[in-house]
Amino acid sequence: MATHNETGSKGEKLAQEYLIANGYSILATNYRYLKAEIDIIALKNDTLAIVEVKTRSSTDFGSPESFVNKKKIKLILDASNAYIAQHHLDYNVSLDIISVIWGTEPTVEHIENAYYYF
Repeated sequence: MATHNETGSKGEKLAQEYLIANGYSILATNYRYLKAEIDIIALKNDTLAIVEVKTRSSTDFGSPESFVNKKKIKLILDASNAYIAQHHLDYNVSLDIISVIWGTEPTVEHIENAYYYF
């Protein structure tokens, strides 16, 4: 496995642990719909969190969340709508990003409703 894939996998695992520690239930990971993938789908109270995890080893080239572009957002929205319809869900939806920087000490930042900032 390539180093960047290993870093991404470790970041997703850390993001799942973070969500669980903060009261979320993980419903699905790596959900695929056509060309899209949702890293984590989680539930807390009456909110369905659709989570894109971005992991970087440093911020030398920008913050991890800055790598989520409009094309990626559209794919995530399409996959989110498919998941919600497939499972007949009726929750508030939060489109989130979890930013992981894997330095000497990994840092995790959960940006709720992140796509409002783009």
